[in-house]
Amino acid sequence: MPEHRASSRPLLRLGVAAFLAAVAGASLTLAFPAASWWPIAFPAVALALLTLIGRRVWGAVLVGFIFGIAFFLINVSFTARYLGPVPWLALSVLEAVLTAAFAIPIALAYRWWPSRRAWWRLVALPALVAGLWTMREQILGSWPYGGFPWGRIGVTQVSGPFAPVASWVGMSGVTFLVVFVCAAAIEYVRVRRLRDVRTALPAVVALALLAFVPQFSTASAGSMRVGAVQGNGPTGYFDRRAPGEVLNAQLKATAPLVGEKMDVLLWPEGGVDSDPTNDDTTAEVLDRLSEAVDAPLIISAVTQRGADLYNSSLLWKAGAQNPVRIYDKRHPVPFGEYVPDRWLYRFFAPDLIDLIQREYTPGTRPPVFDVNGVGVGLAICFDVIYDDVIWDGARDGAQVYMFQTNNADFRGTDENLQQLAFARMRAIETGRAVVNLSTVGTSQIIAPDGTEIDGLKAGTAGAMLDDVPLRAGLTSAVVIGPTLTVVFGWGSAAVLAALGVLRWRRRRRA
Repeated sequence: MPEHRASSRPLLRLGVAAFLAAVAGASLTLAFPAASWWPIAFPAVALALLTLIGRRVWGAVLVGFIFGIAFFLINVSFTARYLGPVPWLALSVLEAVLTAAFAIPIALAYRWWPSRRAWWRLVALPALVAGLWTMREQILGSWPYGGFPWGRIGVTQVSGPFAPVASWVGMSGVTFLVVFVCAAAIEYVRVRRLRDVRTALPAVVALALLAFVPQFSTASAGSMRVGAVQGNGPTGYFDRRAPGEVLNAQLKATAPLVGEKMDVLLWPEGGVDSDPTNDDTTAEVLDRLSEAVDAPLIISAVTQRGADLYNSSLLWKAGAQNPVRIYDKRHPVPFGEYVPDRWLYRFFAPDLIDLIQREYTPGTRPPVFDVNGVGVGLAICFDVIYDDVIWDGARDGAQVYMFQTNNADFRGTDENLQQLAFARMRAIETGRAVVNLSTVGTSQIIAPDGTEIDGLKAGTAGAMLDDVPLRAGLTSAVVIGPTLTVVFGWGSAAVLAALGVLRWRRRRRA
């Protein structure tokens, strides 16, 4: 038997594989909040891989699409909360199509793998498969229109033993490790010769033990007393509200903190419903508030500069030339905060597209404020799911993170809990505390190890006042994260291409 035939025939009939792909996609959603059953990610991923082993191109496309559509229809169902089924179905189908397209390289890796030797089957093949899966996540997270890195396998492990690994290799590294363990387990069962299994087992065990490494250590740099206010105002896109109603809700919820000692007062995304850079009345209110709490403010508002609109975070301080600093959201949400190729999509759904009147411009400023000598890293809402914003913040001197968000358009769904999982994983990944503050909840103060220090429930107005730990030094994940992105992506693609060339030469010689 030619060596390359070890994985050349499907393990499962196409009908069975299609059914199991749907089971795998649906069950994988249970690893995400609200269920958060992190162990189920392993059998779900393993089942998805089994459906691809030996599969030809169109078979891989079919089972990949079924897996993707079953997963995304459930995982992003919160997008239908107010806008109905069209955006939900469009996003789910797009992500499923991309998932299907990049199921092909995984299937080809199994078909083209040339060696039946145990070490290569149990270590190198699973590493290639894990790299290609991770590459698929990265492509979905960056394309089209900036991508949508939601539903990453790595984030499911935030409450599991793999979580500290994120501080060494980042969230994509955790995805790689989970998929590697699943792929290696499959090959362990498929390799029948006990002697060969024993030969490769030490390498497999050594890699699996990475799950139990301690978190990368960052140095203590003191603490910062942070006031954080969840006003629970009418901040949803379709909420009816009078001018200034959101601002007044924030002021009312802030009132119990006046007179308390703090180093900074944080408000959530959209906590100010007018542009203080162009509205003197709003600016005066913020000046008085900063004076009353005797601390600078980090607030959020839609700002306008020239003809451009931005979703902005503003550092505001009484007696200063305000705003002292501005950070503009780096990744506005397509079809939420702007409409790419409006002329095209308006042709298909004019009523929905016309609902989105504003066109936010992506920001280019560093995601860090210097607040009286403390580096505060920033992310606005879905910014938190993009690696570049978080890593740039750490590299630019962030000692603590403050994430401002507004989950009002997803009330009654688990979107806010999924976003919280990202915030917790970012704390672990960077070794820094995170203040994750929503307009309507949930809101949390998260320790550098991902545990919760304080919190506010969804749908309630309230305030937190806590001493938040500061950290210095960069984790391994922040330092080597960009390099690993290249290795997982281009490296895996290069190895697969090399296998294809070897296979082609072997067939020509035959």
